[in-house]
Amino acid sequence: MTSQVSSTAEQADGALVGEQRTSGDGGPGKEVRRLDRVIIRFAGDSGDGMQLTGDRFTSETASFGNDLSTLPNFPAEIRAPAGTLPGVSSFQLHFADHDILTPGDAPNVLVAMNPAALKANIGDVPRGAEIIVNTDEFTKRPMAKVGYDSNPLEDGSLSAYNVHPVPLTTLTIEALKDFGLSRKEAERSKNMFALGLLSWMYHRPTEGTEKFLRAKFAKKPNIAEANVTAFRAGWNFGETTEDFATSYEVAPATAAFPTGTYRNISGNLALSYGLIAAARQADLPLYLGSYPITPASDILHELSKHKNFGVRTFQAEDEIAGIGAALGAAFGGSLAVTTTSGPGVALKSETIGLAVSLELPLLIVDIQRGGPSTGLPTKTEQADLLQAMYGRNGEAPVPIVAPKTPADCFDAALDAARIALTYRTPVFLLSDGYLANGSEPWRIPEVDELPDLRVQFATGANHELADGTEVFWPYKRDPETLARPWAVPGTPGLEHRIGGIEKQDGTGNISYDPANHDFMVRTRQAKVDGVTVPDVEVDDPVDGTGQGANTLVLGWGSTYGPITAAVRRVRGAGQRIAQAHLRHLNPFPGNLGEVLARYDKVVVPEMNLGQLATLLRAEYLVDARSHTQVSGMPFKAEQLAEALKEAIND
Repeated sequence: MTSQVSSTAEQADGALVGEQRTSGDGGPGKEVRRLDRVIIRFAGDSGDGMQLTGDRFTSETASFGNDLSTLPNFPAEIRAPAGTLPGVSSFQLHFADHDILTPGDAPNVLVAMNPAALKANIGDVPRGAEIIVNTDEFTKRPMAKVGYDSNPLEDGSLSAYNVHPVPLTTLTIEALKDFGLSRKEAERSKNMFALGLLSWMYHRPTEGTEKFLRAKFAKKPNIAEANVTAFRAGWNFGETTEDFATSYEVAPATAAFPTGTYRNISGNLALSYGLIAAARQADLPLYLGSYPITPASDILHELSKHKNFGVRTFQAEDEIAGIGAALGAAFGGSLAVTTTSGPGVALKSETIGLAVSLELPLLIVDIQRGGPSTGLPTKTEQADLLQAMYGRNGEAPVPIVAPKTPADCFDAALDAARIALTYRTPVFLLSDGYLANGSEPWRIPEVDELPDLRVQFATGANHELADGTEVFWPYKRDPETLARPWAVPGTPGLEHRIGGIEKQDGTGNISYDPANHDFMVRTRQAKVDGVTVPDVEVDDPVDGTGQGANTLVLGWGSTYGPITAAVRRVRGAGQRIAQAHLRHLNPFPGNLGEVLARYDKVVVPEMNLGQLATLLRAEYLVDARSHTQVSGMPFKAEQLAEALKEAIND
């Protein structure tokens, strides 16, 4: 779903501009209140359809033209234990009439489908917030299961909130009584009733959701119409009930973005589209060799839909087979990709080393998650940086690229492909679960804005022997990039040896010569060190005296949103702080050392125990201060802002 927006402007992320009361068409006797932003969290059992509900609300919000950011949060189990705290699934959406960067620290509205959802999320809800509760689920057994000794809807424990008790299940069943559904079947539509209520409450469009439901259940038209009816019933309930006397408007973010056509996009979808675009711009077939793993599997699912673009996907029997097939496709002349998460990277490490030795273009997409081992499959983390940097035997350097937002995954995929194809090397693309599942508006680029990634395959002899014989040397290098020629198998006269044993410089023959090995190791390192990456840009506004900040906050990957939101808060409080963000982690930008030397203090927030900070200390001998979090959740802007203020004042 796309929308057109224009112009540019920026307001502080998370800073309420205030609210303006108006009379309007919110229904008979209803008040319409205008807000600049809202944070909504849907929460319930993992089988209650909270992710679908949040996704539909997000899609309609995107089509309306708001800026938005989302945070899906769900259990690792396919069907987690119903009614328990570990089984709670939630979806948080932050939408606004201005530029925002995060899903928000705390919800203004919590929709709790049962006692477990309420208890699991109430600690994040600020005083005065709206809580919509499905009262039908607040019976003795479900409450006892999560440790409620008394009914929180009746004992005064929620007096600090604006609670709306709604019998969602009962109302849904009543609305669907003419459909001939069993009680259990009718209950499944209560999420659509809740979605309809929230859609009325925040003036969201409805046509897209009704169209989606009819398409989703096209083979079961009775179920489709039941869901549409439940959705409309929720809307009508908001319109007519006295409990909801106010509805809210959040205007489109018409001043937040450059002119263009926009759509809502998740990180994994943007990355998939980026890979397809890279293959088209390179005029190469795209080959994905992969094994399903959370949270990377959506890329395999998406790419499998695009055979019309020359995409071939192979779901292998394991991680090793997946990357082996991808490396074979690279040898055969494809833009080759393998997707995985941290545990899969460990299994793929030997083949990544083989790709380093063969010097073939290969993209290793690592959608990071909580570890170690199986860890937290559905939670986010940034703890694979050192694994990507060093997690292979021998000296096996690999370039590393990291996107900063869900939409930026598209550009990062193009950038990683550029490096792989230009320098004939495997490249790590480090996304994470927060980016993969989160979404935001993305401006659809014009084709002529995309880079030209076309490469030239080797076509004939490239070296002349002393006796004048012309031969093909597979390891004769481009003097600028140090890339070796890419010779597609079957090309006459270009037969050459491949394998993991050390190659002789130039000829590619097996070599155990110590001096040759030393030369080849240093050459492969020099090739990666010589990868062209743009200088890191620093945001350091000077004050009236021309002075900049003394403290720099430096991040990488998905910390961009929380860091930028925190920096806005710090500056809004009157303190000076500079900000920079890294996309390229190997090699680092050429000006990074000079940038770090300009500041008295360097703070590095990471969702690990300080991996980038460790690299910075080793490379630049700078006293990088780590601010770390490994909770499986992204940083909250307010907490990060307080940490930055402490660093400035230290």
